[in-house]
Amino acid sequence: MNDFALWPVLAGAVAFFAVGSLWYGVLFSKPWQRAAGFTNTQLRESKMGLIFALTFAFEMLIAMVLWHLLVRTDPAPHVVMMMAVGFAVGVMIPSIGINYLYLRKPLALFLIDAGHFLFGMAAMGAVFVWFRS
Repeated sequence: MNDFALWPVLAGAVAFFAVGSLWYGVLFSKPWQRAAGFTNTQLRESKMGLIFALTFAFEMLIAMVLWHLLVRTDPAPHVVMMMAVGFAVGVMIPSIGINYLYLRKPLALFLIDAGHFLFGMAAMGAVFVWFRS
């Protein structure tokens, strides 16, 4: 395995992005919109193409870092999942929690966004397990 392998990293980012599409588009679109304080007009007028492109770029970066760790440590499949979910629970979710505390964001928004990170990282981990098998 190379430190960087395009297909697993790309597939991991796509899995994370797909979870986000379902999470914010189907499952929690209205509760998220209310908790975030956005009107329909604000959402329509936003630059969604740019937002989606930057989201995917950030998810590629996350996938590259996780893939690099997997290449360097060569863990068992269950450990891959522990690393992916552990990164969400131990780094990503606390980071947004701290940020939301200072921004005075509602708990509902934190829970929705935290769930996205948790399930997105689990999906990425599952893709990486599949690529490594």
